[in-house]
Amino acid sequence: MLRGLDIRDMLIIDRLELEFQPGLNVLTGETGAGKSILLDSLGFVLGWRGRAELVRQGAQQGEVIASFDLADDHAAHAVLEAAGIPGGDELILRRVNTAEGRKTAWINDRRASGEVLRQLSETLVELHGQHDDRGLLNPRGHLALLDTFMDRADLIAATRQAWRARRDAVKALDTARAALEEVRAEEDFLRHAVDELDKIDAQPGEEAELDSRRRLMQSAEKVREDVGRALSALGNDGAEGVMTDALRWLEGAAEHTGDRLDAPLAALSRAMTELGEAADGVERCLDALDFDPLELERTEERLFAIRGLSRKHAIVPDDLAEFAATMRARLERLDKGAGDIAALEKAAKAADSVYGDAAKGLSEARAEAALRLDAAVETELAPLKMERARFHTALRPAEPGPEGTDEATFTVATNPGAPAGALNRIASGGELSRFLLALKVCLSGDTPGVTMIFDEIDRGVGGATADAVGRRLAALSDQGQVLVVTHSPQVAALGAHHWRVAKKVEGEATLSTVTPLDRVERVDEIARMLSGDRVTEEARAAALALLG
Repeated sequence: MLRGLDIRDMLIIDRLELEFQPGLNVLTGETGAGKSILLDSLGFVLGWRGRAELVRQGAQQGEVIASFDLADDHAAHAVLEAAGIPGGDELILRRVNTAEGRKTAWINDRRASGEVLRQLSETLVELHGQHDDRGLLNPRGHLALLDTFMDRADLIAATRQAWRARRDAVKALDTARAALEEVRAEEDFLRHAVDELDKIDAQPGEEAELDSRRRLMQSAEKVREDVGRALSALGNDGAEGVMTDALRWLEGAAEHTGDRLDAPLAALSRAMTELGEAADGVERCLDALDFDPLELERTEERLFAIRGLSRKHAIVPDDLAEFAATMRARLERLDKGAGDIAALEKAAKAADSVYGDAAKGLSEARAEAALRLDAAVETELAPLKMERARFHTALRPAEPGPEGTDEATFTVATNPGAPAGALNRIASGGELSRFLLALKVCLSGDTPGVTMIFDEIDRGVGGATADAVGRRLAALSDQGQVLVVTHSPQVAALGAHHWRVAKKVEGEATLSTVTPLDRVERVDEIARMLSGDRVTEEARAAALALLG
């Protein structure tokens, strides 16, 4: 509910502080008094696109503050949470417009964009009038309004779920087809590459091992000669024989030297042991260097083959095994791709069938709801002196989507036999106002917690028709808050709260004022609306009769 509106330096308003109430709030005043400026100011703080020049002449900036009371389940809380703005049971919007045209907005003292303001406004306020393209006159919203009137959330949810499943199934099928086509384009390459890689079957580390063996075999002859000389130098004809002689001589001398040769003898014994181990190792190496020349040829052939594949596929030799596994996997996908595509096509067809059934059920429910809505609106039109008019909800096939396969448009025919057409193209100003009001009465439960604003919706009607308009506005206000800008005394008399908008001249400045009216002041204002500038006693009496 809109609780307060504080306007400073906007157009011809220098400072206004308004406190609105639940129920039917009416604003009256002469043409040009500034009633539309109030709506412009409210639209400004809500982020609506409107006049470019809003700042009062001579002021540095204009400012509008709007405060709302929010119930715990109000839709605005979700918008605030998504925008990262703290919420609560009170919402305060503030927006400033400088004389240079720069606009800045705050929501609960947190800087916010105009887009967030507009998202919030959709949950806070509905504006209905002859020039409203945001509410009932906008065909883009007619299907959602019909769905709300239908009150079959289960069918809508089932259709949306079926649409998501259908979309996912089609996406999976398209992805698989694209992948299969990509693989098919390189089928010959894959088969040749896998065959070539499988024949080589290179293993990680193998290239380095082959290279080492090749180098060893290439230098084996020279190395074997050197190793053979070393073995001879270590054997009986070399170091081993010399050390054996030395050990025998020292052992003989040790009998005459006491313990002086014990340590040298022990060291020499250890050296003999180490020498023996060295000779055994050299001998094993010499055996290893004894190779078949054909083995060198085979080693070089495999080494060059591995390196050739590595260069061909631009990868290091150690990655050939992993690359071969990848190629085999792609080839396997190709080989079983036809089966996968068939399964995905079956799943997509099944999902499409489920969606079709859900959308068909939703369409049938909408057709039935459309008939009920048409009858309800026409029932409301009769007291509004439009009993000969016809209202029709036109349903047409639309492209499949999450909301089904329907488009809805509210159409009217103002006279029997006349062709039906869009609301804002067929009806005159007064007729349009009454159509909108009748429709809103029938859809009154669709937007809980929203402040409804009707801008001169009673234009062009009077007498009993205006009274019927007022009573329907009052009925709407029983469910929440309604603000009405009106020139009709019958409508004004039914308001629970009444403000008069007037202009005054101070010096060379023209300013707009808004004054809350008590019972006596309301009598005078309604009498003025009845009789014009000269308020007569008869007009006052008529005003008292209207007020009841």
